[in-house]
Amino acid sequence: MPQTSTDLPARLREALAAADFTVDAVRDLVGPVADAALLRNETTPALRRTASDPSPLATLTRLFLLQTTVAVAAAEAALPGLVDRLAAQGVLERSVGEVSARLDVRPYAADDSTLWVVSDLTPGLDGLPQDVGADHVLGISPASTSLAQLTLRAPVSSSLDLGTGCGVQTLHLAAHSDRVVATDVNRRALDIARFNAALNGVDDRVEVRDGSFFEPVRGERFDLIATNPPFVISPATGDRLVYRDSGLPGDQVVEDIVRAAPDHLTERGWCQVLANWVVERGRPWDERLAQWLGPEVDALVVQREVVDPAAYVELWLKDSGHHPATGGDPGEYRRRYDTWLSWLDEQGVEAIGFGWVNVRNGGSGRHDLWDWPYDVEQPIAPAIAEWATAVSSEITSQSRLSRREDVRQETVGPAGAEDPETIVLRQQRGFRRARRADTVVAALVGACDGELAVGQILDAVAQLLEHDPAETRTTYLPVVRELVGEGFLV
Repeated sequence: MPQTSTDLPARLREALAAADFTVDAVRDLVGPVADAALLRNETTPALRRTASDPSPLATLTRLFLLQTTVAVAAAEAALPGLVDRLAAQGVLERSVGEVSARLDVRPYAADDSTLWVVSDLTPGLDGLPQDVGADHVLGISPASTSLAQLTLRAPVSSSLDLGTGCGVQTLHLAAHSDRVVATDVNRRALDIARFNAALNGVDDRVEVRDGSFFEPVRGERFDLIATNPPFVISPATGDRLVYRDSGLPGDQVVEDIVRAAPDHLTERGWCQVLANWVVERGRPWDERLAQWLGPEVDALVVQREVVDPAAYVELWLKDSGHHPATGGDPGEYRRRYDTWLSWLDEQGVEAIGFGWVNVRNGGSGRHDLWDWPYDVEQPIAPAIAEWATAVSSEITSQSRLSRREDVRQETVGPAGAEDPETIVLRQQRGFRRARRADTVVAALVGACDGELAVGQILDAVAQLLEHDPAETRTTYLPVVRELVGEGFLV
């Protein structure tokens, strides 16, 4: 995409808004069946629903989302005065009577507003071969939306989108940052990110820089760093897809970012990373990742998923179009599969973990590493902020705590029994954590309403259960700190 003229993004934004080219409007247009098919990369139901609809919304949907040709007259009606200019920019291709898309332009619902995101066309629609070039610019993906849901949204002075791609995170960050720096090594991605910032009217506070990782921001510090780095764990040989392959072996790219982040954060600044990491054979995953974390930071690392090496290799070979089902050569697929799997075995990789790394600079050195593959509330960012508040709090016998409103108590036992066999405390929001509780913990949590100090409550519970008060305080004050750290008490 060449350098754009000053008014083209604004003119395009006006046309997209006038056509009501929004996520909800497109869903209403194509209906639930076709919308679900699109999520599976199948366009036929939506093509049928829009075939006889002359509206600008239907034209834009067919042109950009369904990647089919439309008549020149229909394109001109949907994009008045813009077809030739967008063709010159490489967004469209025009023939004598038809117009087709060379880039994807799609609506994106974010922060209670509609954004529009330009990227390369979605590969593999309708089972066609996936032809993905080395400089492919990925559009809105599950990874980008996961990072957006993870990222804290408190107002900040400066933020960094490290490895911006098409600029999805930059658009989010611009909504609550005075200044955003977006970096990448892919020149096409930088051009598209710059266009997307202008398309959404935030280019006045976005600076796009070319360079690898922290090199373009050497000596600078930010209040917030959000990054979905090219984290695919591979032997760093053969063809490289810039959007997913760092060129570094294993998970070194993630380790380097986590270790270097504090030098680029302000006091109490955050770095939030969506990442893969190696689970070494015979070694706990959290023991290894804990070594990446310095004493100057608080860190919450959450492992959301673990996959075996074979499943991992299959996933990414399909993503790059090498699987025979997506048009790849069977012999080449097997060769790549075997090479990749052999390398993982040589490196002692038992599995690959996927999850979140949240690092706050200038903390107390609290490092929590959770294996949490269970359902969570999205966006999860508020729960990350609550964790940070909790671990910064000093909990003593004089602390006055309250049970979080969403915490429920579940009991299990024989009908009519005086005491339950099991007591479970369960959160309904955030991480939706659950933990077993004994009688003392259940009574303590139930009594925490902000009125009495923790020590007073423990003394009362000890008296009620005929326990030694001093021993009860000694035993359960550490448990209270855990309950605060895990979000059961605030």
